[in-house]
Amino acid sequence: MDRSQLDDMLKRTLSRRYFNVILPLFIASVLAFLDRLNLSYAALTMNKALGFSPEVFGFGAGILFWGYIIFEVPGAIFAAKWSASKWIVRILITWSIATTLMMFVRTPIEFYIIRFLIGAAEASFYPVCYAIFFPRWFAPNERARAISIMLTSLLVASIIGSPLAGIIIGTSMFNLVGWQLLFLVEGCLSLLLGIVLWFWLKDWPKDVSWLTDEEKLLFSDLYQHEITAKNKVRKYTLWEGLKDPEVLKLGFIYFMWIVGFWGFGFWLPTVLKSVSGLSNANVSFLVTIPMVLSLIGFLIVGNSSSKSGEKRYHVALPLFVGAIGLAGIALTTDPILNFVFINLAAIGVYSGMGVWWSVPTTFLSETAAAGAIGLINSIGNIGGWVGPFLIGIIKSYTGSYTLAYLFLALCLIVSGILIFTLSKKRPTDYL
Repeated sequence: MDRSQLDDMLKRTLSRRYFNVILPLFIASVLAFLDRLNLSYAALTMNKALGFSPEVFGFGAGILFWGYIIFEVPGAIFAAKWSASKWIVRILITWSIATTLMMFVRTPIEFYIIRFLIGAAEASFYPVCYAIFFPRWFAPNERARAISIMLTSLLVASIIGSPLAGIIIGTSMFNLVGWQLLFLVEGCLSLLLGIVLWFWLKDWPKDVSWLTDEEKLLFSDLYQHEITAKNKVRKYTLWEGLKDPEVLKLGFIYFMWIVGFWGFGFWLPTVLKSVSGLSNANVSFLVTIPMVLSLIGFLIVGNSSSKSGEKRYHVALPLFVGAIGLAGIALTTDPILNFVFINLAAIGVYSGMGVWWSVPTTFLSETAAAGAIGLINSIGNIGGWVGPFLIGIIKSYTGSYTLAYLFLALCLIVSGILIFTLSKKRPTDYL
C-alpha cells in the first residue's frame, strides 16, 4: 500500500475509530478525573464536618497515588498479556465500589485507607490506554492528536463536574449530606459504564464489526510494521524497557510536572475561594473558565504536534506558561489579576499532556511499552502525593499559599527544561 492509500484508509475510518475507541476511553477518563475533582469540592464542607486539617486532607488526597504506584506496572503488564478491554472494565467496577465507600469516612485513617484503595483500583488505566489501545488503533502521526482529544476529558470533567459538584454539596438527600452524595453519584456512574464497556470496547481491529475485512487487515499490517521499525532500531524486553535511561528520565520529568499539576488541581477551589471570597457554588462555576481555555489549548497543541511531528517544544512551552501562572498566583493579591494567572497556570499544566503521552510509544511497543509507561506514570504519580501534601504543610506553617505556589512553578520550569534533553529523532519518525 502506498502512502496515499494509507492516508485515505486512515481518514475513511477516523470517525468510526473516534466513536468506538476514543469515546469509551474518554468517558472512563472523565469519571476517573471526577474522583479528584469531587474530592477537591467535597473538601469545602467535608473537612469542616469531619475536622480534617489541611495536612490530613493533603495527605489523604495524595495517598491515592501510592495505590497507583504499587499496582500501575503489574496492572499494565497483565492487561497487555490478557485483555486490555476487560481490564478497563475491571478497573471501572472496582473503583466504583471504592469510591462509594468514601461516603462512610469518619476518621483520618479511614480517609487514608479508602483513598489508597481507590488508587489501587484505578491503577494502570492510563498506561493501558497509551501503550495498548492507541498504538493498535492509531498510526504514529495520528497519536498526539488522538491522545489529546481523549485527554480533553480532564477538562470536560471540570467544566461539567465543577458546577454540578457546587450544586450537589449544597443539597441533602436520603439522609446523606452533599459531599456524601458526590461520591455516591460517581460510584454509580462508574459501575454503569463498566457494564456498558464490556460490550462496547474491543481489544483489536479484528474483533470489531464496524471495520471491513480489508480495513482490519490494513490496521493489523500497520501495527506490525510499526513494531518492526522500532525493533530494527532496538528491540526492548520488558526489563530493558523498565530500566532504560530514557524511560527513567521521562519518569523524573513527569514527576516534576505532576507535583505542579496536582498541587494546583487539588487546591484550586480552596485557593480561589480564599482569594475571591465567593460562595462554594460561585467558585465551582468560576473554575469552568480556566478549564474551557485549557481544553482549547489541549486541542491546539495536540493538533499542531500531529501536523508538524514536533513534540519537545509542544510539551515544554506550555510548562513554562504554567510556571508563569503559578508564580503569578503566588505573588498577586488582586482578585482579577490572580484569576488571570490561574487561567495561565491551568492552560500550562494541561495543554501539553496529550503530546507528552505520545512520546513513549515512539520507541517502545507491546509489553515493554505497557510496563515502561506504567513505570513513568508511577514515578510521576509520586508527585501527585507530594504536590497536594506539601501545599497543605506549607499553608499550615506559613498561613498562605505563596511559597507553595512558587515551589510548584519551579517544578514546572525544571520539567520543561529537561524536555529538551530528550532525543529529537524516534523510530516512528520514518513511518
